[in-house]
Amino acid sequence: MSTYAIGDIQGCFQGLQELLGLVRFDRHRDRLLLTGDLVARGPDSLETLRFVAGLGARAITVLGNHDLHLLALAEKGESGDPADRLGAVLAAPDAGRLLHWLRSQRLAYRDPHHHVLLIHAGVAPQWTQRQTLALAGEAEAALRDERRHRAFFAQMYGDEPRRWRDTLDGSERLRAVVNILTRARVCDVDGNFDYRYKRGPAEAPAGLMPWFSVPARRTRRSTLIFGHWSTLGAVHWPAYGVYGLDTGYVWGGSLTALRLDDGRTFSLAARHAERAPTPA
Repeated sequence: MSTYAIGDIQGCFQGLQELLGLVRFDRHRDRLLLTGDLVARGPDSLETLRFVAGLGARAITVLGNHDLHLLALAEKGESGDPADRLGAVLAAPDAGRLLHWLRSQRLAYRDPHHHVLLIHAGVAPQWTQRQTLALAGEAEAALRDERRHRAFFAQMYGDEPRRWRDTLDGSERLRAVVNILTRARVCDVDGNFDYRYKRGPAEAPAGLMPWFSVPARRTRRSTLIFGHWSTLGAVHWPAYGVYGLDTGYVWGGSLTALRLDDGRTFSLAARHAERAPTPA
């Protein structure tokens, strides 16, 4: 049995199938840990959702910002930007089942077999691993609650507050948790996040750094696996104990898998870009 962590798929179902063929994935024995953003921009978000949901306990995915956006659109009865190619999901006869499954997924996951923390984007420097999981659990509970999730989606959007404080409550607390876990790339030394910056670390404005390089980050002793940042420029950052697995397949880059059993990475180059290179 092997466990593979795979970066953002973004509706590129054929690429996922080719990568799984490359690693000889056995759906009856092996496991997948997915960094989120299963959907949007690629041509086959519907088939991607059906496949991952169909793997049952063999696949663990955390939610990405695009997954949450799909859920919010469905709640509002909107189809969103046609360029995100989510219409097939929203119009599918099994949309209700798939969206309910997606809404029940995690925002952070600690794998008990390999002792890694799986997230989509980042963590606040103030958070411990235990606190990260607890705060993710708060947001997950709101997402899964049949009465609370509508209010959650209505108040989800926005960049404020940019810095975590334990005293945050209500919609601000949940928005901060979700933004950090699904949108973070860079922040300052005090943990003030800039959610608009999308380029690589070397080009970051003065005073901003990758969230994982903040000197006082309390998860520095943990191994973290994330996606979201396709312009990161490297997969493994050993000095910080992190793996960034979004290597921009939808933009014409590659789809990357990390085998947790031995640390080996596998890469599938895209034949073409599904979208012009403006990652978000």
